[in-house]
Amino acid sequence: MTDHEYVLTLSCPDARGIVAAVATLLAGNGCNITESQQYGDHYTGRFFLRVQFEAGREAPGEDELRAALAGLAGEFAMEWELWRRGVRPRMLVMVSKFGHCLNDLLYRQRSGLLDVEIAAVVSNHPDLEFLARSYGVDFHHLPVTPETKPQAEARLLGLVDSYGVDLVVLARYMQVLSEELCQKMAGRIINIHHSFLPSFKGARPYHQAHARGVKLIGATAHYVTADLDEGPIIEQEIARVDHTYSPERLAAVGRDLESVALARAVGWHAERRVLLNGAKTVVFR
Repeated sequence: MTDHEYVLTLSCPDARGIVAAVATLLAGNGCNITESQQYGDHYTGRFFLRVQFEAGREAPGEDELRAALAGLAGEFAMEWELWRRGVRPRMLVMVSKFGHCLNDLLYRQRSGLLDVEIAAVVSNHPDLEFLARSYGVDFHHLPVTPETKPQAEARLLGLVDSYGVDLVVLARYMQVLSEELCQKMAGRIINIHHSFLPSFKGARPYHQAHARGVKLIGATAHYVTADLDEGPIIEQEIARVDHTYSPERLAAVGRDLESVALARAVGWHAERRVLLNGAKTVVFR
C-alpha cells in the first residue's frame, strides 16, 4: 500500500453511463483501477460505487484529482468521498464492564488483522483499564449519571477532537447516547448489539431468547442513531442452539458472535466498504 493508492465511494440517482464516466475520468488522469464494485438499488433508484485505484506518475496531485471528481459529481448529483488507502482510520473504543469485544479489537489491531489505529479506550467503569494499558492504549474513565450525562458527552467529544478520531466503536458500552451526540457523529459510531435485531431488544436479550425457546441466536453490528437499536445494520452473525442451552451458555456463545460481527463491521468501515442507503447499508465485501 502506497500514498498513491486511493478509494473512491459514491452514491447518486441511478443513470446510464456512471461507471463509464468514472472510469474514463480516472484513466484520463493517469489512474489505474484495481478493484471496482457497484450496486443499483431498484427500490430506491440509487446507485452505489466503490472504486480502488492507483495514481500513476503522470497523474495530477490529489487536489486536482478532487477538482475533476467534483466536476463529475455535479453532472450526476453524486455524493462522494475520496480517501488515501495508506491512512489508517483512528478509532476510539467505548466499553463498560464486558471486555470480550474490546480485547478482540485490540488483538486484531495489534496483529495486523484490523487496519485501524485504536487511539484510546473510554469507559464509564474503571474495570478494563488494565486491558487497555496492556496494549499500550490510553484509557479514560468517564463516569456517567443522568445528571452528569451532558458534561460526560462534552468531554467525550473533546477526546474525539483531541485524538483526531474518525470512528467511535461501542464495544458493549451500556449507556444510551444522546440524540445530539448521535446527530453530531452520524455515520461515525458503530455499536454491537447482543441480539439478532430487530428481535429481543433492550435488557437481558439472552434471557428473552431462552424464555422463547429460540433455535438461533445472533449479534448485530449497526450504525448508531437517535432511535435506540434501530440504526442501519452493517453485519450480523448467528449460531444454532437448542433446548439444552441455559441463559448463561447462550450468553457465552453470544460473546463470540458479538466479537466476530463487530470486528467485521469495523474492518469494512475502515476499508470504506460500507455506504449508507437510507435506513440500510450497502456493504461491498
